[in-house]
Amino acid sequence: MPAIDFDAERAYDDETFAARKVFETDALQVVCGYFEPGQFIPVHAPSSALVVAVQSGTGVVREGETDHRVAPGDVVTVDADVDRGIRADEDSRLEALLVTAPPPSEAEHGPVREGLRRGEFEPF
Repeated sequence: MPAIDFDAERAYDDETFAARKVFETDALQVVCGYFEPGQFIPVHAPSSALVVAVQSGTGVVREGETDHRVAPGDVVTVDADVDRGIRADEDSRLEALLVTAPPPSEAEHGPVREGLRRGEFEPF
């Protein structure tokens, strides 16, 4: 397996968060997530566990009813079937390694697509 250079994967999108998939199997997916200030992954509850390891910047990781303030070096875990979302602070880019096990299905990303389309962190 090749080593991943987090900085070399860096890519931002003015419209929505950028996700660079760097590894995937049937059991695991690893993504480098890059968020411009205020960008987010809408709250949703797929049947996969999540680990968020913050590389740089500040923001919020939602875990169920709890919003965890995050900064570089923080790690947040969320169990499968629990509401989760990630949002960069309005004044900070956020970069994080996102690990899901197993990878969420396309159908489970429906609420994410809908939240992004409506521009809502909490679409439902």
